[in-house]
Amino acid sequence: MSRFITATDRYIFRLVMVPMIGIFVLAASLLLLEKMLRLFEFVSTEGGPIQVVFRMLMNLIPEYAGLAIPLGLMLGILFAFRRLATTSELDVMRAVGWSYLRLLRVPYLITIVLLGLNFVIVGYLQPKARFAYEEMEFELQSGALGASIRVGEFVAIEDRMALRIEESREDGRNLRGIFARVANDSGQVLSISAREGRFLANREDRNTIVLRLTDGTIIHDVPNGTPRVLSFSQHDLPIDLPALERFRDRGEDAREFVIPELLEIGWSRDATPEERTGSLANFNYRMVEVVMMIMLPLLAVALAVPPKRSTSALGIFLSIVIVVSYHKINQYFESVAQLGRVDPFLALWGPFAIMFAIIAWMFYQIAFVPGGQPIGGLENIYAKLARQVKRLFARRRRMKDEPLDDEEMEVPASA
Repeated sequence: MSRFITATDRYIFRLVMVPMIGIFVLAASLLLLEKMLRLFEFVSTEGGPIQVVFRMLMNLIPEYAGLAIPLGLMLGILFAFRRLATTSELDVMRAVGWSYLRLLRVPYLITIVLLGLNFVIVGYLQPKARFAYEEMEFELQSGALGASIRVGEFVAIEDRMALRIEESREDGRNLRGIFARVANDSGQVLSISAREGRFLANREDRNTIVLRLTDGTIIHDVPNGTPRVLSFSQHDLPIDLPALERFRDRGEDAREFVIPELLEIGWSRDATPEERTGSLANFNYRMVEVVMMIMLPLLAVALAVPPKRSTSALGIFLSIVIVVSYHKINQYFESVAQLGRVDPFLALWGPFAIMFAIIAWMFYQIAFVPGGQPIGGLENIYAKLARQVKRLFARRRRMKDEPLDDEEMEVPASA
């Protein structure tokens, strides 16, 4: 093993792992934080408990990890080889006979491990996490997760009861200023007002809760009769809970199936053509997303090495654009294939073949062509633009710092 993994390999391993882990955590955190704001707004609008937000975010981690892992892998390798190139260590390694393929031994070992991890995430964890997320979203909207009554608003329950609460204390355990209006099928109406109240569980009937009211008044209004008024010190008002709908079964969306289920549906004669097309499109989408990781080390090296006597960061920008754009292109062609307009295999593996050829050419230029620079033209354009911007800022700085001439400082008499 010591012959297979040398000290230089361990050095490259450290250079790759540190930025890779940092970028993975940063990318996942930014995606989760952006979603967290929307979830907080959604949960507060639905009146659900805050703990649901974090449970829903946990189910989003596999979804975002499917993009964060390839992005972190490529940028980790890119930053490692960029450091080797800018400090001339790469030239020394090349001079002693280490080729780019030999230098990529450890990065490819890391890639194989992350490829297997990403396959498990994309093929098995993402579908179940997606279904769990949508199930919690449904239960939140239906009130199964403890949706609360909004303070200061009238809430209708089963079209027979209207309830309004002025103030809530102790996390909803102590209610103040309660008004309730209850009607039945015969037209009788109870108008109830109370100073305090609290909700209690009904052990005899789980479909009913009890609102225990304290210090209030009941007005019993009977059709064609005289209303009756009753004061009470304590009164229990039963409230029928609305019936909760059952959430759908897993599999309404092809993205909720694991890999074996997708293959079973795609090759089944009992499935409809739409089901087979959707399953095969999603299966090929997941496969190209995973297999593409094999080419990321080559792309990272091709974009990491800047021209001589240059510290251009254009390769970093292009790497992010390429990975994210390819991910979005795959999503688009998956949706097109699901509609049956294009064969699922051609729709997903066609862009993969094109990207494979482009990356192979870029790596060949940097690794086997003397002085080769796959993005040399873009580097020249970037350098010219950078010089123009520097000149513009320098000119503006000089104009700001130069003192005015006597003629410019002279004030006209008309002023």
